[in-house]
Amino acid sequence: MIKAKSLYHLILYSIIFIVILTSSFTFIIIENAFDEFQEKIEIIKNDHASKKKELIKEDIKKTLKFIEYYHKKFKGIKPEEEIKSDLLNAIELMRDTKDVNDYIFVYDFDGTLLYYPISNVKIGQNLYEFTDPSGKKVIKEIIEVSQKKEGGFVQYIWYKPVIKDDALKISYALSYKPWNWTIGTGIYLDEIEEIVKQKKIEYDEKISNYILQILSLTIMLVLYSIFIYKNATLLIVNDVKEIGKYFKETQTNDTRINQDRLIFGEFKVIANYAYDAMHNIKDKTHMLEDLNKNLQETVEHQTKELTYLIESQKKFLKNSVHEVNTPLAIIRTNIDLLKMHTPDNKYISNIESGAKIIQYIYDDLSYLIKKDRVEYPKEYINFSEYLKERLNFFDGIAIANDLEFINNIDEDIYIKFNKTELQRIVDNNISNSIKYSYAKSGIYIRLTYFNDEYVEFSVKTNSDKIESTDMIFDDFYRENNSRGGFGLGLRIVKEICDKNLVIINLDSNDKYTKFTYRFKINEDITS
Repeated sequence: MIKAKSLYHLILYSIIFIVILTSSFTFIIIENAFDEFQEKIEIIKNDHASKKKELIKEDIKKTLKFIEYYHKKFKGIKPEEEIKSDLLNAIELMRDTKDVNDYIFVYDFDGTLLYYPISNVKIGQNLYEFTDPSGKKVIKEIIEVSQKKEGGFVQYIWYKPVIKDDALKISYALSYKPWNWTIGTGIYLDEIEEIVKQKKIEYDEKISNYILQILSLTIMLVLYSIFIYKNATLLIVNDVKEIGKYFKETQTNDTRINQDRLIFGEFKVIANYAYDAMHNIKDKTHMLEDLNKNLQETVEHQTKELTYLIESQKKFLKNSVHEVNTPLAIIRTNIDLLKMHTPDNKYISNIESGAKIIQYIYDDLSYLIKKDRVEYPKEYINFSEYLKERLNFFDGIAIANDLEFINNIDEDIYIKFNKTELQRIVDNNISNSIKYSYAKSGIYIRLTYFNDEYVEFSVKTNSDKIESTDMIFDDFYRENNSRGGFGLGLRIVKEICDKNLVIINLDSNDKYTKFTYRFKINEDITS
C-alpha cells in the first residue's frame, strides 16, 4: 500500500491515480468497443453471405424449372441436342453482360464443361480433377453436391477477372438428372471486405471521440487537483508549520498557542489537545524520573542477591556432583567384588541396577555443568560396538524391570562424533525406554545405514502415547510425573542433536512410541 509522506505526495499520488484510472477506463471502453465491432463484423459477414447464398439458390432453382419446362414442351418435337443448345443460348441471353459476376455454369456429371460465359476457352474440356490453390477438387465437389435432393453449396478459391487475382468464392449447384447436368452459379466473398473497411472507419472515428472525451475529463480533473493543492494545501501546510513551531516553544515555556496564528478550526482543536498532552507528559516525566531512580536502586540490589543465589546454586550442584562420584565408585567396586563371590544373587543385581541409574543421572548432571565450559572434539566411533556396550550397561536394569532388548544392529557402522555427547543421546533414550515401557515387553533397538550419507538409530517401545510431542524436549517436562526423573534428559539430547545437525523424528500412537535419530556419517560442522 502506498503511504503519502506529505500533502504534496498525497496530491501527486491523486493525480497519478486519476491518470491510471482514466487510462483503465479508456482501455476498457476501447476493448468493449472493439469486441462490439468484431461482433458486428461477424453479423454483417454472416448476413451478407446468407442473403447472397439465398439469391443464387433461388436463381438456380428458377433456371432449373425453366430447363425442365422447355425440355418437356419440346421433347419429341425437337432433337435432344437442339433442345440443349436452345436452353444454353437462352441462359446466355438472360445473363446481364454488364455484370461479370452474373453468370451460370453447366457441367455434365463426368466433369465436362458445357457452358461458362466468362471464358470459352475451356468449353468441352473435362475439369473433374481440377483443384484450386488450396488443393480442393472444386468441380468434383460441385457435381457431387448438386446430385443431392436440394443441391448444396461449395466454398473454394477461384480467379476473379475484375481484380485479376484469386478470391474466395461460394457456389450453389443443382442437378438436372435427365441430362446428367450440374447447373450452378456463385458469388465472390471479397465484397464483404469493402463493407468491413467502411465499418472500421466508423469504429475508428467512434474510438477517437471516446479518447478525446476521456482526455478532456482527465485534464479537467488534473487541473482541479492542482487548484486544490494551490489553494487548500498551502493553508494546511501553514497551520502545520505553526503547530510545529508551537511544539518547539513548549519546550521552554508552558503557555497555550495563540489561536489567531491558526486558520482552520480543526487545527485550533488539535493545538489545544497538544497543549494538554505536552503538559501531562511533563508531569509524568518528572514522576517517571523519580520512580526510575528508586526502581534502579531496587533492581541493582535484587540483581546482586539473585547473582549470589545463582552462583551458590551452581557451586552447590558442582560440589554435589563431585561428592556423589566418590561413593558411587565405591558402591560399584564393592558390587563387583560381591558378584565375584555371589554371582547370581538377586539382591546384588538390584543394587547394581540402582547404582547404574545413579551413574546415568550423575553423567547427565556432569554434562550439564561442563557443557558450556568444555569442548567436545569429534572422533571416528564404531557406533555398532559402542551401542552394544551401552546396552550391556543397561541390560541388568532392563531385566530387573521385566523387559528385554531386541536388537537389530548392523556391524561396523562408523560416524564422526564426540563420545560423551553420543553417550548422552544413547543413554537417555535407553533409560527412557526402560522407564516408560509396559512390563514384560520388548525394547526394539535398531542401527543401520539410511543411505550413503546418513546412519539411522531408533528406539521403539510399547508404552503410553506421548500426548504433547511438541513439549517432550522442553526443560523439566515429564509426560508422566509418577515415573520420576528430572525431565532434563531429552532436553540435553535435543541440544546435542541441534548442535551436531542430527535429525530427530518422534512417532507416538496408541500402539507404540518410536524415537529416530539420523546422524551424518562424516558430519564435522556444528551450528
